[in-house]
Amino acid sequence: MQPQERPSADAGTGQRRPWVVGVSGASGTPYAAAVLRALLHAGEAVDLVVSRASRLTLLDETGIAFRDAHWREDLRSWLARGADGTPDRFAAALPDLTALPERSDVRHWAAGDLAAGPSSGSYPVKGMLIVPASTACVAGVALGLSKDLLQRAASVTLKERRPLVVAVRETPLNGQTLEHLVALDRAGAVVTPASPAFYAGAHDIQDLVDFVAGRVLDAAGVPHKLYRRWDGAIGGSREQA
Repeated sequence: MQPQERPSADAGTGQRRPWVVGVSGASGTPYAAAVLRALLHAGEAVDLVVSRASRLTLLDETGIAFRDAHWREDLRSWLARGADGTPDRFAAALPDLTALPERSDVRHWAAGDLAAGPSSGSYPVKGMLIVPASTACVAGVALGLSKDLLQRAASVTLKERRPLVVAVRETPLNGQTLEHLVALDRAGAVVTPASPAFYAGAHDIQDLVDFVAGRVLDAAGVPHKLYRRWDGAIGGSREQA
């Protein structure tokens, strides 16, 4: 995996058009890290929104405190970490997150900043990925509450008819949450449960995480090589092991 030199832009105008990535408070911060790494590897620009609840989850799952004033350093520590807890598993492949904003692959917006770029439909983005999505986040987006930037950006994505992928991470699901997920589907979102499959020949926890991240990116149409795709051959993953 090689770092990219420039964020993605429209070929005709050169205008930066990022993917908005929202991280909610559900367990599953390694899923978000895998999606972010793959987007950067694909040359995509990212606008990142980390909810207040997700910071507690990140601290619990990784020991990393995500701070607005030091988000670049904290994000690098997060993305460098493997799902198995290895601190620098992906460090060598990460882009320079210390670049000036106009040349950076990543921009961070505080979750409470409702005047941020992604809060407006006129702000150019390709779409939005919510990974992982908690049931509270799902409810807020389905009901149009816009209580923070993550929910507002998702509402904007739907009203502008842009791609919205919601990687819900909860089990079991009650009736209210199922109704909210149906409402999101009807509004045009793609609901992608964070449920890994085993036909790809996973060897460790990172492979399972990458499968879920890959399916999120598939739904968004972003190319990647995170998992082995099904090719119709029974036992193919065992033969390649």
